[in-house]
Amino acid sequence: MPKNKNQKTKKQINQKRKTAKKKYKVRNWREYNESLKKRGMLDVYVDECILEDWYAQPNGKRGAQPVYSDLAIQITLQFGKIFSQKFRQTEGLVISLFKLMDIDLQVPDYSTLSRRSENIEVNIPKNDKEGIVAVVDSSGLKVFGEGEWKVRKHGYTKRRTWRKIHLMITPDGEIRAADLTENSVADCDTISSLFAQEEASIDTLVGDGGYDKRKVYTACKNKGVKKIIVPPQRNAKIFQHRNIKTEPHPRDENLRAIRKTSRKKWKERSGYHVRSLSETTMFRLKTIFGDKLNTRKLSRQKTEFLISVSILNKMTSLGMPNSYAIA
Repeated sequence: MPKNKNQKTKKQINQKRKTAKKKYKVRNWREYNESLKKRGMLDVYVDECILEDWYAQPNGKRGAQPVYSDLAIQITLQFGKIFSQKFRQTEGLVISLFKLMDIDLQVPDYSTLSRRSENIEVNIPKNDKEGIVAVVDSSGLKVFGEGEWKVRKHGYTKRRTWRKIHLMITPDGEIRAADLTENSVADCDTISSLFAQEEASIDTLVGDGGYDKRKVYTACKNKGVKKIIVPPQRNAKIFQHRNIKTEPHPRDENLRAIRKTSRKKWKERSGYHVRSLSETTMFRLKTIFGDKLNTRKLSRQKTEFLISVSILNKMTSLGMPNSYAIA
């Protein structure tokens, strides 16, 4: 026993060292530092094809509002999202840029941006890959309500509304699929919509206990996912026993491995902890674009969210840190 409370036994010190958080060091700091600076650089140029496709069709009657293409709407919304501007300020920003560049094009007004963002289709830029490791997770974005400090200090007195974001990423931080739903939608209910956005083959799916549902395993089987790393619930039972002459269920194999060793060892051996990278991506998304949505209608909120995802993928393509754990 230690002589006083401040002294610790050798066993306690060794146990603390084992449970201490790992420290990481970046190998390519110079290249990563340059990529971070490029994210803030403002190099604006307009390709000739964009000038030609800015309008969906020419003006009808004299003085009528032009019909803008989806490309024009998306580019304008991207400027607003990068600089954290509302629709009116976004309109003014793009007008100023076109004026400085001496471009004779009209800019969609704020009401047009609001109306057209409801039906625009946003494609997430991503690299060509095959046999990917897909990590799925969800988080929340605030729509309206009181701030966190006020709620923590005095409690909430008004309604607080959130939207749920669902992401499927790869370990290198690239977002492969994304969806936004109401906060009442469960994680497992969006797995089919995420798979529908991914054309590449998926070797491994990694998710938390919220994806431990039959519909998730059925969707993985239809997609051809070879390995499923989802921890079964604490009170989980075997789906199909070994006396049935069919292939063993992947959930049952995970459950048997946990029973033979422990849940902690199963997570280490199966590679489950790669799931923490999804939380890193969530943090990166909210740090750059904020944790709040500006629009009020769900269809427009989806467009706003997907534009943020598309911009984030372009930023991460400039360079990402290559880190390693310090022993």
